[in-house]
Amino acid sequence: MIMKTKLNYNNEKGKEMSKSENSTSIMQGFYMWSLFLVFLVLKLTNVISWSWWWVTAPLWGGFGVFLLVLAILGIIYACVKG
Repeated sequence: MIMKTKLNYNNEKGKEMSKSENSTSIMQGFYMWSLFLVFLVLKLTNVISWSWWWVTAPLWGGFGVFLLVLAILGIIYACVKG
């Protein structure tokens, strides 16, 4: 009976962490889309004269950073291995 209670307690903690991580992910996505929309409006109203690459950067920027980190880790791995 005691083991079952501990298991349920740990299970509930895991569910709470999962909900927290999910809401953080949603908020980050909302922030990036909001930033993109602000940049888009500023670009279309000629307030900023940035390249379209920079205007759309909030949409693809996170993926670009991920690829950069992956490339750096690959180079480090190749240097250590070779």
